[in-house]
Amino acid sequence: MSSNTIAITDHSFENEVVESKTPVLVDFLAQWCGPCKAIAPILDDIGQKYVGKLKIAKLDVDSNPATPPKFGVRGIPTLILFKDGQVKATQVGLLSKAELISFIDENI
Repeated sequence: MSSNTIAITDHSFENEVVESKTPVLVDFLAQWCGPCKAIAPILDDIGQKYVGKLKIAKLDVDSNPATPPKFGVRGIPTLILFKDGQVKATQVGLLSKAELISFIDENI
């Protein structure tokens, strides 16, 4: 993970995401998920571009079963952008780097 990417849990979600002053892109993933593994380096790379403007958080859905249902996560990878503690935008599935940058730029 890059320095702008953090691992979060059901317990740290409120503090790291909802109470964050900076927009947060949460990557809902699982260790066994191929597309999740494919998007991970793209997120780490993009994290460097948005230092100070966006925080990237990763939440393993298998280890943290309480949070995903609260946001309707039914497939992975699911990316949810939170701004001011609220869901701003959601994207499900693997994105290219260009698509991910566009998704972020449109919503932060």
